[in-house]
Amino acid sequence: MRTDYCGKLKKDDLDRDVTLCGWVHRRRDHGGLIFVDLRDVSGLVQIVFDPKRSGEVHTIGHSLRPEDVLQIKGKVAPRPAETVNPDLATGEVEINVAAVEVLNRSETPPFSVEERGDVDDNLRLKYRYIDLRREEMLDNLLLRHRVSRSARKFLDNNNFTEVETPVLTKSTPEGARDFLVPSRLQPKKFYALPQSPQLFKQLLMISGLDRYYQFAHAFRDEDLRADRQPEHTQVDIEMSFMSEAGIMGLLEDLMLVLFDEVLGVALDKPFPVMTYDEAILRYGSDKPDLRFGLPIVDASDIFRGSEFAVFSRALADGGTVRAIRAPGAGRFTRREIDEHTDFALSHGAKGLAYLIIKEGLEVQSPIAKFLSREELSQVLDATAAEAGDIVFFVADTVDVAVEVLGVLRPRLATELELVEPGWSFLWVTDFPMFKLDAESGQIVAEHHPFTLPSAETVAFLEDEPLKVRGSLYDLVLNGVEIASGGLRIHKPELQRRILAILGHEDHQMERDFGFLLEALKYGAPPHGGLAFGLDRLVMLMAGLSTIRDVIAFPKTQSGGCPLTGAPAIVDPRQLKELKIRQ
Repeated sequence: MRTDYCGKLKKDDLDRDVTLCGWVHRRRDHGGLIFVDLRDVSGLVQIVFDPKRSGEVHTIGHSLRPEDVLQIKGKVAPRPAETVNPDLATGEVEINVAAVEVLNRSETPPFSVEERGDVDDNLRLKYRYIDLRREEMLDNLLLRHRVSRSARKFLDNNNFTEVETPVLTKSTPEGARDFLVPSRLQPKKFYALPQSPQLFKQLLMISGLDRYYQFAHAFRDEDLRADRQPEHTQVDIEMSFMSEAGIMGLLEDLMLVLFDEVLGVALDKPFPVMTYDEAILRYGSDKPDLRFGLPIVDASDIFRGSEFAVFSRALADGGTVRAIRAPGAGRFTRREIDEHTDFALSHGAKGLAYLIIKEGLEVQSPIAKFLSREELSQVLDATAAEAGDIVFFVADTVDVAVEVLGVLRPRLATELELVEPGWSFLWVTDFPMFKLDAESGQIVAEHHPFTLPSAETVAFLEDEPLKVRGSLYDLVLNGVEIASGGLRIHKPELQRRILAILGHEDHQMERDFGFLLEALKYGAPPHGGLAFGLDRLVMLMAGLSTIRDVIAFPKTQSGGCPLTGAPAIVDPRQLKELKIRQ
């Protein structure tokens, strides 16, 4: 139905007869002449209805409304010099319309496609097909396509094989909450939608495939936030006979290719590496943003035996005193300091103490009178505080101090305009294998129960499991975890030990993971891998703060789809077929 795309026409096409199809982006009536910006997936071109050429064509031009669908025939002509648009790819040409057919009329859209201002998110999602016509949204999807295409090419060139794994699978007691699907053929039994292809990709390594990848849909029934949806896409990668360093190096190479081919950005490798313990101690987060400093300082030793009861009591109870220097924050008003205190309280702190550093390193603070000159001097040395800074303190349990200062740090960096532009990659390694569940007090897996313990800590498994570190590695970009991976257990005896530590009896192991334990008996190779979140990576590359804008049809905060009405009540007959009572 067309000879060309609208956004591809250039001066080289002058005097050529073309046929175009697209949507009316905007119409401008200049007396006799009617100008229409015609839009398709490639962009815009100006088309001109001149009453001197065809009265009927001109009449149709008068009737056009935004989002009407057209087919036009005409000749490519140069724009008059005074109307050339340098901001438009086709800004040097226009099409003199000789014939037009209105393929479909459009009602007035609920919001303008050319609108740049804010549109209610629920309205955007209800009319997502309109929203996706907007240039910035279309650009996001095209960026996602380019990232996917480059990733596939890289993996293909590195001897990976793309394999699809099941979407209807078995629910296993690990990770997040499953989405369950009832079976009609086997009443009272359920499939689960996969949280990841973890066990299947391990089975593929046992099968001898050697290198596998998949653009996998993963499903997790958990609360939503800006970087989380109930379903997401992860680029899943697994390899046999590879070391931890080898796997990390391969992903670095992939990131270098993606940023070069898609954004034209040259990255440096190797990426910096930091252990989990160091990240938590210095930045209060296992995914720190290193585009700014603001390290957290453990000031506990400074205040042991202090006369300031708030600090000394926290330390006597086994807690900690930690501090963070906010350079230039001395300009904060009392109201702004109170806002930061309220923010700390909302994240579990009992309070937020502070010292304002004045000229001559004099200190102004409600707590200054309780601190000795020696303590103040040591704080200034430990934090490298200068005149015009504020030093904030949290005295509490280690977990609370880490949580509060970990979220306060990026907040301060943003307010103080300390965030440097660019791309800050970081590997975080040596994660704990296990943690204590806050509600049950039971030991649970930090990532999942199939991670290989580090050789240095495997001896602690039965007696001191919280000391065990896993062969785990996360890739962080600008403070967002974009990839997570590790080496896997490939011996059945070790896998049984791990499951036993997590509270699985023998019969439970066989019921939940028997197929994996059986497979590990038959010559499973050493293997490992990772998965990176396609949605999160594209979000960052597009300079966005939510993954919803890089997913064609996302869900709302409550997990709903305003476009289709999902989730929805189903016909009682369907429930009857599934042997489910209302």
